[in-house]
Amino acid sequence: MSDRLPRGVFALSLGVSLAMFLTPGGEVSANAPNDKLVHLLTFATLAITGRWAGVTPLRLGVGLVLYAALTEVLQSLLPIDRRGDVRDLAADVAGVLLGLFLSRVARRVGGARV
Repeated sequence: MSDRLPRGVFALSLGVSLAMFLTPGGEVSANAPNDKLVHLLTFATLAITGRWAGVTPLRLGVGLVLYAALTEVLQSLLPIDRRGDVRDLAADVAGVLLGLFLSRVARRVGGARV
């Protein structure tokens, strides 16, 4: 398989997550599904697609945690009617760990390139 597809999916996932996390607060429904679950699943997806794209676990984990922290800081600083939240960051980190774990299991069980 070409490396372009996994890299493209990872890049698209990053772009979608950035749009989600930096959408102005007035456009984000307070009644949306559980916010912490969305953070967890988003970062699990980023970790899984990043591993599929061939990023090493350490580099990916550190990069995604820094990315999570940056999005929370930006939410606090930008005039987008959003606030950074340490609980969101914790959910992001949990998602990274979950995604890395699931990728490792997939590689061991099925020999998958995830």
